[in-house]
Amino acid sequence: MEIGKRIKDLRIQKNLTQEELADRCELSKGFISQLERDLTSPSIATLIDILQCLGTDLKHFFNDSDDDQISFKETDYFEKTDEALGNRIEWIIPNAQKNMMEPIRITLEKGGSTYPDNPHEGEEFGYVLSGSICLILGNRIIRVRKGESFYFTANTTHYIRASEKTGATLIWVSTPPSF
Repeated sequence: MEIGKRIKDLRIQKNLTQEELADRCELSKGFISQLERDLTSPSIATLIDILQCLGTDLKHFFNDSDDDQISFKETDYFEKTDEALGNRIEWIIPNAQKNMMEPIRITLEKGGSTYPDNPHEGEEFGYVLSGSICLILGNRIIRVRKGESFYFTANTTHYIRASEKTGATLIWVSTPPSF
């Protein structure tokens, strides 16, 4: 583990110069500089003092749980095909149902549609990547084309139907997750 790099990152997050951190810890600026470049190692007592000045402690400093996956590749996606309705759903953020938002990529064949979704708490957003769709919100029908987006409160029955001519692919984000 590069202790120096982590200390430097914390110092920068706190908008402190090396000199300011050194003054707060009663150390020399040269020692902080060498520490940040991993040219020297602090004693446990000195490390505790430095971390305290940076607003953290040993437990949190050495905790690697912040290494949650942030970017995802197509091999991470989970896919479901519903041939009865003519669509493919890809969960592009694995296990997103535990998050506040659940983004999916939907590919609808010509005339394909999603199942009607009953009114629920939350909001929904979509962006049409290709083709065009009709967004059905209760009795309203809204046409959305490639490059256009939609956003609504999910307080009425709603679903999407692709154009009979082109089909469609879109990103759909629901909050809270409902898929």
